[in-house]
Amino acid sequence: METTLRGVGVSHGVAIGEVRHMGTAVLEPPAKQIPPQDAEREQGRARQAVDAVAADLTARGNLAGGEAQAVLEAQAMMAQDPELMADVDRRIAVGSTAERAVYDAFAAYRELLAGAGEYLAGRVADLDDVRNRIVARLLGVPMPGVPDSDRPYVLVARDLAPADTALLDPSLVLGFVTEEGGPTSHSAILARALGVPAVVALPGAGELAEGTVVAVDGSTGDVFVNPSDEKKARLEASAAERRAALSASTGPGATADGHKVPLLANVGGPADVPAAVEAGAEGVGLFRTEFLFLDDSKNAPSEEKQVEAYRQVLEAFPEGRVVVRVLDAGADKPLDFLTPADEPNPALGVRGLRTLLDHPEVLRTQLTALARAAEGLPVYLEVMAPMVADRRDAKAFADACREAGLRAKFGAMVEIPSAALRARSILQEVEFLSLGTNDLAQYTFAADRQVGAVSRLQDPWQPALLDLVALSAESARAEGKSCGVCGEAASDPLLACVLTGLGVTSLSMGAASIPYVRATLAKYTLAQCERAAAAARAADSAEEARGAAQAVLSGE
Repeated sequence: METTLRGVGVSHGVAIGEVRHMGTAVLEPPAKQIPPQDAEREQGRARQAVDAVAADLTARGNLAGGEAQAVLEAQAMMAQDPELMADVDRRIAVGSTAERAVYDAFAAYRELLAGAGEYLAGRVADLDDVRNRIVARLLGVPMPGVPDSDRPYVLVARDLAPADTALLDPSLVLGFVTEEGGPTSHSAILARALGVPAVVALPGAGELAEGTVVAVDGSTGDVFVNPSDEKKARLEASAAERRAALSASTGPGATADGHKVPLLANVGGPADVPAAVEAGAEGVGLFRTEFLFLDDSKNAPSEEKQVEAYRQVLEAFPEGRVVVRVLDAGADKPLDFLTPADEPNPALGVRGLRTLLDHPEVLRTQLTALARAAEGLPVYLEVMAPMVADRRDAKAFADACREAGLRAKFGAMVEIPSAALRARSILQEVEFLSLGTNDLAQYTFAADRQVGAVSRLQDPWQPALLDLVALSAESARAEGKSCGVCGEAASDPLLACVLTGLGVTSLSMGAASIPYVRATLAKYTLAQCERAAAAARAADSAEEARGAAQAVLSGE
């Protein structure tokens, strides 16, 4: 019997296939006591397992490259956290086995973070995955992960750890469905980068029986269980039409009446560049530079190493626009040499630009490296600061850029509501704004982007978020400056039309989304986009906003 489940669509496309469940993690190890003379040996076992898991995660990151590399290297750092290891050693010293000590230490850390309301409590999938891998190695059992199969399938899991998502084989994994997660979770971002259809935050996903046939629509969030032949035919026809429209749509982004909307790519490093070029990106709207700094959490990369990496990206877009975000450290991207270890809530503490202003030598080196990397190239370099709160922040960043001799446009990311509310003031110091809708939603709604239970508040269709986008765009227009969107909101083709109608001047997204957005924008005039934007802002919920915009654009 056919049934329909509704989750959150996070990666476009349709996948039809049999359900295969993610290999489950190791269960709780038995609580056995060891004699005191075995403690040193067990501590050695624990350290070897931790180092092996960290090395494996780093190796997976090197294979995956780009954004996946940054995510997996952050997980490797989590595995080797000194405080966690100290707790493991302490538990072994009083009689626990290595595997039990790891299990209990991670459980205590998880509980502590959740009880304190810290930002990292949302990284449940990441934290649990690291624990499970270490315990599995200690017990000598297979690692949790993607099931072995020689036939294509739809992967179903409670949540997917970055280590699993990063190396999915699209020829076997047709799509995936998770019970947890949200539209801006690591797995969602990586799914879009891979071009794998995905639905997250689907209640009851874990109850789907192994081998059940499902049809996953990553655009709408619908999962059809035991779909009829007629339903499968309709979905496949719709997918074929979409692919045909994508292949027919080429060139710069623009509305049907010729209003230009540059379509740019979000990249995490040189490894992401080929896909961006192939998708027809008109440049880079968000170059996340964290990947360089996550190689070694204890030391900043040298200026020479930075110059080499930045130049590889800049050279790929001759006479194109490349917007570089300087290091965004802190919160979920801690670095030992920069990030305070004792903040009660890192998401609301010293992160982003605040971290760099506390360590001006790190910012100066990065800006100098960018200036050197751009020498002799015709690229249009723009550099922006993360987590700008007010005009004082913007001025401090612009002054640092000038002092480093950087010949580029200086900009500010709008990720904090105060920056949207005071955008005109900030634009007195910088030349452009770029809206990071992921964090902007998180701070607007006090809703952690990794927690499935609050995913509705992370929906970029929320009217309150659209109001902040409109306010920023209006401020930029009044000052004669640009205002782009580089958050994941831009990857939704329908929402891209609404953002255009709100006055956004460019859209940046994962490379796989560019053809979808280009083809959809080309269907509608600017006036239609503006009417859809007004209808969406007049709604009272994300669902109503999407429906209102769709009704306008479909002529209902």
